[in-house]
Amino acid sequence: MPQFANKRRVQHSAAEMFDLVADVERYPEFVPLCGALKVRQRTQKPDDIEIIVADMTVSFKLVRETFTSRVTLDRPHLKILVEYLQGPFSSLQNRWTFEPKADRACDVGFFIAYEFKSRMLAMLMGSMFDTAFQRFAAAFEKRADAIYGKPTTSAVS
Repeated sequence: MPQFANKRRVQHSAAEMFDLVADVERYPEFVPLCGALKVRQRTQKPDDIEIIVADMTVSFKLVRETFTSRVTLDRPHLKILVEYLQGPFSSLQNRWTFEPKADRACDVGFFIAYEFKSRMLAMLMGSMFDTAFQRFAAAFEKRADAIYGKPTTSAVS
């Protein structure tokens, strides 16, 4: 099963990055290949946990595929879990973690593993997905800079 994992230090707080990734309705504005996203349902659970069921349409050239997933936003633990429900995959696992670090910095962890139902679709989109995942972290960091301001670097003597 193809998979991609990345951990990246960003100069924004863990809470800011969590909020940015949790704002799934905005994905079509900046996430590579995301053509559309529609939230079907939102459920607020105890302990500041929210569950979203959403349809995401991935577009690449002439191929458009929509899949449904359940997104668990675990704000107290700064984790996001995406569970695949329906669509062109036989399997899809996705996790985000946000580890607070120094002043206004955090490590953002991203993991995804997927397998398409169709061999033809896997051949068409597989290598393109790999490239897109490598650009995801950069897209979220660029979005954070646009929303929260680009971090300034101070000279150290």
